[in-house]
Amino acid sequence: MKHNAGSTLLTTNKLGDITETDQHYLEAVKAFARLSYESIYVIDYKDMSFEYVSENPLFLCGYSAAEVLQLGYEFYFRQVPPQDMELLSQLNEAGFEFYAQLPVEERILYSITYDFHLRHKNGKQILINHKLTPLFLTPEGKMWKSMCVVSLSRQQAAGNVRIYRQGSNEMWELSIGKKSWQKLVKPSLTERELDVLRLHAQGFSIDQIAEKLFVAPDTVKYYRRKIFERLEVGNVMDALSFAVASKLI
Repeated sequence: MKHNAGSTLLTTNKLGDITETDQHYLEAVKAFARLSYESIYVIDYKDMSFEYVSENPLFLCGYSAAEVLQLGYEFYFRQVPPQDMELLSQLNEAGFEFYAQLPVEERILYSITYDFHLRHKNGKQILINHKLTPLFLTPEGKMWKSMCVVSLSRQQAAGNVRIYRQGSNEMWELSIGKKSWQKLVKPSLTERELDVLRLHAQGFSIDQIAEKLFVAPDTVKYYRRKIFERLEVGNVMDALSFAVASKLI
């Protein structure tokens, strides 16, 4: 495996000898992948390999799932552009430093999400969103195996690194240059704003939403503006994407 600017991906979470687990859990992962439009794969940090890769083409970059599975971490070094490999190296280091400060019994509850480019075999680049959450920890609390979910990014640039805790409104955003985490509070929406967003997700127009909610179209437009302000987005598509990713709806 090549060592380059992304080599901290290989060294930050080094594990010793581990007794292997029963792999029946992979059947649940495969079932989830069959139901999802997103790409799913499982990382084993013991030997920096991929334990499972779904057949969704987004993550595969023109390869077969079997080929990506065989490549393991070498896949990143081949398909991630140099500038984004440096980003992955930095967020990997900062992420595991953050993780090491958490109580061991809580570490399983945290997930990280970020955006970076993948380079297809045909040379084209695509910006993807990458979510990662632990599946198994070592007895010492280090991350052993994790499940990753890959979808199209709604952002315009790489980065956007955030950590979430299950069951909490708190989240942390990484300042790449400073390699520091800023604690934020997840935005919330009123019940009526959620109603408007759900109806937009069903494809209803402003006039149709107004009719269903028994309000004027201008009132629906007001709710939309408030949604955009609270979520810091510019359109309904981004609002829906943010709301789903943040588990607001």
